[in-house]
Amino acid sequence: MNEQTKNAIADHALAEYPRECCGLVVLERGAEVYVPCTNAATTPAEQFVIPAHEYAAAEDRGQIVVVVHSHPGAAARPSAADRKACEQSGVHKWVIVSLGVQGDGSIALDDWFEFGPSGYIAPLVGRKFVHGVHDCYDLVRSYYQLERGVTLPDFVRPDDWWADGVSDLFTENFEKAGFQDMGQEAALEVGDVLLMQIRSKNGVPNHSGVYLGDNVLLHHMYGQLSGRTVWGGMWAHSLRTVLRYKGERA
Repeated sequence: MNEQTKNAIADHALAEYPRECCGLVVLERGAEVYVPCTNAATTPAEQFVIPAHEYAAAEDRGQIVVVVHSHPGAAARPSAADRKACEQSGVHKWVIVSLGVQGDGSIALDDWFEFGPSGYIAPLVGRKFVHGVHDCYDLVRSYYQLERGVTLPDFVRPDDWWADGVSDLFTENFEKAGFQDMGQEAALEVGDVLLMQIRSKNGVPNHSGVYLGDNVLLHHMYGQLSGRTVWGGMWAHSLRTVLRYKGERA
């Protein structure tokens, strides 16, 4: 990137502090252009979300070649969620700038870090929840990739989709992902995906986990770290159906 682009990124990061800034570098008629974006995350001091319409508008201007965001008060190193989002993005360069309070009390940039896709998959246990990046369905996808060598399709899933009055994403998409509905009373097998309904205003299953055997459930609850728990109690009470992987449909 040229100095003009880097200066534009630095200016944006400083202007957004203590929020994370986010933006895109676009090749517009062969020239680099930094396009600052709105951070639409619910916790913008901790993560970033580029609105879909702003991403689309940047694509209309030219090829997106870099995704940029800042780490206010933290190191310029990618989090697990950053690395996973990089894998999903299809953009081959990501940049993180760190900034914070200096000795004289001013706010300034501290560091700059570039990285790209590397095939990264976060550990199954201990993931920080980021909806659409590290959430209950992504944990199912990661389990199948790591343990079964199966790549399940990803699906667009807006945050809080289970409260919009209409969406039923698990029911609408499980067959496309290669799963068969075994019913609520099925005898559980290792690798079964358990669909649960937890405070779903739409009245549909909105949480998933993988049965590991021996009454152990692997799952990732909203706002919590991913982990294993004993299958039974409230989890079994919330079960709506059991899905079993049968392979992609012809």
